[in-house]
Amino acid sequence: MKVLLVHPGATWAVADVWRGVHDALKRQGVEIVEYALDGRIQYWGGFLTWAWKHNKGRTPKPSAGDYLYMATAGILERALCHQVDWVLIICGSYMHPEAMKLFRRAGLRVATILTESPYDDERECRIAGMSDVVWTNERASVETFKPHCERVYYWQHAYEPERHHAETQEGDIPNAPAHDVVFVATGFIERVEALSAVNWDGIDFGLYGAWGLLGSRHPLRKHLRDGVVSNAITAALYRKAKIGLNIHRTSIGWGRDALHVLGAESMNPRCYELAACGSFFITDYRPEVGEIFGDVVPTFSTPAELEGLIRYYLAHGEERARRLAQAQALIQGHTFDARVADLIAKLKE
Repeated sequence: MKVLLVHPGATWAVADVWRGVHDALKRQGVEIVEYALDGRIQYWGGFLTWAWKHNKGRTPKPSAGDYLYMATAGILERALCHQVDWVLIICGSYMHPEAMKLFRRAGLRVATILTESPYDDERECRIAGMSDVVWTNERASVETFKPHCERVYYWQHAYEPERHHAETQEGDIPNAPAHDVVFVATGFIERVEALSAVNWDGIDFGLYGAWGLLGSRHPLRKHLRDGVVSNAITAALYRKAKIGLNIHRTSIGWGRDALHVLGAESMNPRCYELAACGSFFITDYRPEVGEIFGDVVPTFSTPAELEGLIRYYLAHGEERARRLAQAQALIQGHTFDARVADLIAKLKE
């Protein structure tokens, strides 16, 4: 099987899914033709802007849609040139719909792993309608996409043992801080509100990631190391922390007035990665958390419950270690290799 694997365009978060799928496909003998959408977006954005300025405004100013069309239309040429069996798109957030229409007209077989469910289901339905096979990272969204695509499956998140491991290996980050509690995430408003309601006095709390909603005087600022965090640093932070923290996203869109999703069931990748990296962790509840971990992983529903759990487990190291060992055992088999083996089987149907 030969697959044209399309990068999601973003260089963090969903890029981890691309890398996990890429490496697992390669290990399982699939011939991969890469399509670096991130670089092409950057190139076309720069070129079209330069051309507009060079023409001194005599041509229309290019839009973000123009950049995306030029960046994604090239998928057709590359797929036909290499005579691939499938075009496999990761995420699809930066796919221009007019380019995807060309894929269908040319007879390309298109499979898409949708990674932004259920927060972006409306836009993802349009992508599903132009795909032959779709996977969604939220199992409650499977029925949402079925009217738009005949073959819809659940893409359960996974971890990559080569990057998420409890033992320090050559090439790992050696000097990451060892916090009492660490949270590496994007600062959606629900997370800001939950963390702001916790009394962090006496707790070394490390907050990492992009948290643009925090003002310069926000109380959480003193805990924040702002900016995108690499996989290697994230894994090192997880390994060294006494407690890893997870709070699932609920926001549709961005900002303090965002609407919120109700009824999401699936666990995010952070839960797998924390356990794999040897970090005891606490998370808010979703049904899949209970299905995979039972009562091994403590869950909370309010900031008061979160604070109580943090203070309790900081004082009970032996119980943390026991629960961590159980959590590590329970995620065995939830790897990208397992997910991609199922994906390959479905593409061959």
